[in-house]
Amino acid sequence: MILPHHPPGLDMHRLLRLLPFVASALLLEVALASCAPTDSRANASGSTGADPEIVAYLDTVRAVDNHAHANSVAPGDSDADALPLDGIPFELPAPLRAENPDWLAAYKALYKYPHTDLTEEHLGALRSSMQEIAKAQGDRFPEWVLQQVGSEVVLANRIAMGPGLDSAHFKWVAFADALLLPLSTTTEAAESFDRGKLFPLETKLLQRYLTELGVAKLPPTLAAYTSTVVTPTLAAQRKGGCVAVKFEAAYLRALDFEPADSAAAARIYARYVNGGEPTSAEYKTLQDWLFRYVAREAGRLGMAVHVHSFEGFGNGYRASGADPILLESAVADPALQKTPFVIVHGGGIYASHTAAMLWKPNVYADISMMTLAYAPARLAAILRMWLAQYPEKVLFGSDAVALGPEMGWEISAWVAGRHGREALALALTEMLRHGEVTRDRAHQIARMVMRTNASALYKLGLK
Repeated sequence: MILPHHPPGLDMHRLLRLLPFVASALLLEVALASCAPTDSRANASGSTGADPEIVAYLDTVRAVDNHAHANSVAPGDSDADALPLDGIPFELPAPLRAENPDWLAAYKALYKYPHTDLTEEHLGALRSSMQEIAKAQGDRFPEWVLQQVGSEVVLANRIAMGPGLDSAHFKWVAFADALLLPLSTTTEAAESFDRGKLFPLETKLLQRYLTELGVAKLPPTLAAYTSTVVTPTLAAQRKGGCVAVKFEAAYLRALDFEPADSAAAARIYARYVNGGEPTSAEYKTLQDWLFRYVAREAGRLGMAVHVHSFEGFGNGYRASGADPILLESAVADPALQKTPFVIVHGGGIYASHTAAMLWKPNVYADISMMTLAYAPARLAAILRMWLAQYPEKVLFGSDAVALGPEMGWEISAWVAGRHGREALALALTEMLRHGEVTRDRAHQIARMVMRTNASALYKLGLK
């Protein structure tokens, strides 16, 4: 997960109350005047430089969202994420700060919010509207969100699915990092404050996987661990409707999962499974081997492998370790050619490296988080670069996530959908104007990115 439900140092409830004081009335008025119509699927206009006919066509396409953190309707929703960033300090980029007028536009679109400010008096009415809609929709609230933001299917990154997330509209993406960490992580956790918070969460998740399998303790050998824990966990997830497994590994280590000798990995596992602290080099060897094992098993079972690749978040986060080019030896492994890999968040600042990775037959990329953290014009330039090479491998994604009491996942889903469609319209318009595509091909690519590429990858049967 990219952001916590209550980001450290970012009490969204408090910031929303302070919004009128940190954003000038002029900023809000100008922003609201330029907002798209309250139809949540109207994402761009002629004023953006996008071709109006392409914009209109995009508005008719119901999306498949490749990456989101959809909440269930369960109180507290404790299964929402494997690595919430609660307690980890980080700096928010400007588009994700409370003064961004996009949030206000989302309230107006989703909840018919009539005001141009967010004073406490008006927030009370907004809360009431949100509660009334949530109560009226009940278990159908998540589906209501999809209708508002113009999506048909969302891939939900979660520990487990929950009430309200029906299998027709919400496809499960489970977390796989814990399977790489059967040994003590004390040494790894000491690398940074961030990792000190995150590694214990992975240990807790692995214990949950063991409990769900009825395994009382870790097996004594690596072969037994993979056969009685790793493969059965993946198989159970697949049986439960999982379409992909997600690695958030860049929060824990670099993405350089190099080839590892199986005998060496087995010796390391056996030496430390009952106690002791592996060195970082030893643990890396075991993790490298297990990553490829998990990826191979996921592909065999019919699941894709999603890998987080972006420049944030966390003040101790190492962006250099999130470069997707570090995955090159893994995705090129002959044993993994039947496993589809998706570079989630498109690599962020490494988007050009993602373009190089798309040359691999089993690699895809989505635009999640870039739809929230990047301006549409910047994202449009990235999309144009990718679409000129492999339009069949580019996927829409939102990274929709709850940001606080008045900032449910539906708010960021609306903003991400609006920006994603605008960026795609801009990219296709430039391609059309430069004679790179015909209008019919622009329509086809628009539908591919927003819908049919993901449908083909996950065998959803959507046209």
